[in-house]
Amino acid sequence: MSGTRRVVISGMGWVTPLGCELESVWQRLLGGESGVGRITRFHAGTFSTNFAAEVRDFDFKRTLANWASLGASAPDGAAAATHPHAGYNSQFALGAAAQAWTQSGLASHRGLDRKRFGIYLGAGEGVLDFDNYVATNLASYEPATRTCNAERWAEVGRERFSASLEAEQAPNMPLSHLAGAFGCRGPALNCLTACAASTQAIGEAWHIIKRGDADVMFAGGTHTMIHPLGVTGFIRLTALSSRRDEIDSAARPFDVTRDGFVMGEGAGMLILESLEHWQARTSEARRTGLAGVPEAPLAEIAGYGSSADAFRITDIHPEGKGAQAAMNQALRQAGVEPRALGPDGSPLVQYVSAHGTGTKENDKIETVAVKGVFGPLAPKIPVSSVKSMFGHLIAAAGAVELITCVMAIRTGWLPPTINLRHPDAECDLDYIPNQARSLRDPRTGASRVRLCLSNSFGFGGQNDTLAVRAFES
Repeated sequence: MSGTRRVVISGMGWVTPLGCELESVWQRLLGGESGVGRITRFHAGTFSTNFAAEVRDFDFKRTLANWASLGASAPDGAAAATHPHAGYNSQFALGAAAQAWTQSGLASHRGLDRKRFGIYLGAGEGVLDFDNYVATNLASYEPATRTCNAERWAEVGRERFSASLEAEQAPNMPLSHLAGAFGCRGPALNCLTACAASTQAIGEAWHIIKRGDADVMFAGGTHTMIHPLGVTGFIRLTALSSRRDEIDSAARPFDVTRDGFVMGEGAGMLILESLEHWQARTSEARRTGLAGVPEAPLAEIAGYGSSADAFRITDIHPEGKGAQAAMNQALRQAGVEPRALGPDGSPLVQYVSAHGTGTKENDKIETVAVKGVFGPLAPKIPVSSVKSMFGHLIAAAGAVELITCVMAIRTGWLPPTINLRHPDAECDLDYIPNQARSLRDPRTGASRVRLCLSNSFGFGGQNDTLAVRAFES
């Protein structure tokens, strides 16, 4: 029976370039707002790409202070002293996790078995201590021989580097902070499969709960690469947009004039639970008279697909074979035939959250892959890329995009692909250009979005897809 457990989403939170509160960010997405601006994190004026989608209004100290004010409901490690050196990626993860924790109602649940409460993150490396790194290199450089004096490098490095800040660069540090803050002593894993990481983390957390190895999991991702080396690396790969004079519209997935993605940063966190665990704890909460107990989970994870292109390091297979395999596997696990029609004659999938980076190859090949899966139904299924507004959150991208799918299911609104002004003949699906779309019943106002796919495709040929559906008891 362990392999057949149903897994629901009971809490969600995000820290994004458009804000850090679930409903307000959702409204900004539906309004087609952009989080892109000039880079302020470092001096990028001489870079060919001097803009990104930065997190601008997140106050980590206030987040910790708010935790402390919760009293008995606060996470175990809410004190600021517990996280004095947390890097940006860890801060974002803690902020998003606090939102998910509160929404789930677990803050008031006294019977949580912490040994069956785990974490699976898709988290990237922390931010390099760039100023001290460069200063150490310069101090140890010997111009006459054009070499680095290793002894001098070590001497200066010991003086300038902070051991705690160096430790924060490890990709597993956000997981460590979360475990300490929330007392998670169950399965603890982190993956860094590039841009697919948090989608893979959520899918693997789903499997852990389904097979009975945990009851509750934090799952999601966090990342920032908005630092000199991160931005330089993607510039060298020619992956970033260089529209310095058109910053507001530089992120333009599926548009024929697209010239690369826009770097973003942030975190998306979800709480996954077995349905049995959710039912037991909410029933107990109602029995004891607790207020604010939700009537139903937010949504249900219905399927997960993962594949490798086995093609090239940075190029997607030109026929989208790996992407098709991931989508087909997710749909098969959800019990959905991709080319079948529902009772009302419409496709069984109402929305696809595209990886949709805005690079020439990705958008074209993702279009090919969607057509390969859905055949003649593909043009009838709405597809959009919120990277046009968030930028590309790299390892955290899949988690925030899955949250948008859940919000679409709950509200009946689909977010747009903004800056899509010049259609590409090779990208000819329904990309919801520029304006959000309602899929609400005109009579009752109820959402008609029942099943969504969320795609994430990473460098190295990693392909991951999640299927999420409206919860039905």
